[in-house]
Amino acid sequence: MTPALKDAFEREMAEAKRLYRADRQDHAFKHLETAHVLGQRHVIPHIRTHWLMLEIGLRPRSAVEVFGQAVRIVLGALASTVGVVPVGSTGGTDIGMFKRLPIAVEIAHIVDER
Repeated sequence: MTPALKDAFEREMAEAKRLYRADRQDHAFKHLETAHVLGQRHVIPHIRTHWLMLEIGLRPRSAVEVFGQAVRIVLGALASTVGVVPVGSTGGTDIGMFKRLPIAVEIAHIVDER
């Protein structure tokens, strides 16, 4: 993970946690989606985003979100390890696990690690 990518990822995670603690789950989830796109090619960051998404799903007791994130933690770890991730996926259960999405213009230059 490049320093710029790591910094961007950590900023999004910190903001998601801040909003989560402030009971603003919808806003926190948006930052997690960005963090997911930034970190999905790397095992630990990928798992961290899904873990916090799972925690957010627990607050309203959303069985769909909790189950979906539990599955994504396992499959996401495997996918990141072997380098097979649906690039651009935001990681929520409202998007299919294997669906690729365009990367937001604001972060595309950071995600491209070459």
